[in-house]
Amino acid sequence: MSDHTAAPATSSPAGREFGEGPLARVAALVYSLLTIESLLLLTTLPGLIPLVLLDRDASNAPLAVACAIPLGPALSAALFALRQHKPDLTDLKPAAQFWRGYRLNAGGVLRVWIPWLALMAVLAVNLSHTRAAGIPRWWAALLVAFATVATLWMANALVITSLFAFRPIDIARLAAYFLGRTKAVTLGNLCLLICAAALVAVASEAVLALLGAGFAAFLLRTCRPMIALVTEEFTAAEEFSATEEFAA
Repeated sequence: MSDHTAAPATSSPAGREFGEGPLARVAALVYSLLTIESLLLLTTLPGLIPLVLLDRDASNAPLAVACAIPLGPALSAALFALRQHKPDLTDLKPAAQFWRGYRLNAGGVLRVWIPWLALMAVLAVNLSHTRAAGIPRWWAALLVAFATVATLWMANALVITSLFAFRPIDIARLAAYFLGRTKAVTLGNLCLLICAAALVAVASEAVLALLGAGFAAFLLRTCRPMIALVTEEFTAAEEFSATEEFAA
């Protein structure tokens, strides 16, 4: 009788449905997103609180840059953890994956994140003083376009840094290269950027932070063609990306 009761426990259809069915996949995704979102907020909270309290004035741009520094490593860790997501309830470790990605990628991300933030601060100050400085509108439009392209470049660089182990100079080159190589990725990231900017304009940075894991998931999904090309064309068989290292 003991053998008869043991068999259904390991091979019953109900057990397989719980671990592998659509409901389990949805539950696993929700659990991972909530866990990653909690850790994302935790790691960005020291900068998020003063950033929300700052007035939206050009004179506060350097302070805003300083407050946004923790966001880079946190987003990188979120991308790393989402990349490792298992679509069932059998082996969920989003918290461990988040902290592993944070340790692996924090240094590399900051090497591209901080210069980009500094550039955004300079552009913000220039755009806010266009009338006082007598800068023509066409020049201001060029600055906005340049800031947009730089942000799209940063999105590519963030994904590449989070999932692969390249030198900073190679990350910068690849991020720029794929702006033109994968136009669908660039367009998708542009739509995501517009949605994020609109959300901040209508609500606040805090609301965007509360949806950070969702935005990271969409960014990762949009960048799938770029990730596939980087893996196929720019990683040797003997080299390991950060994702492969974790999986091993």
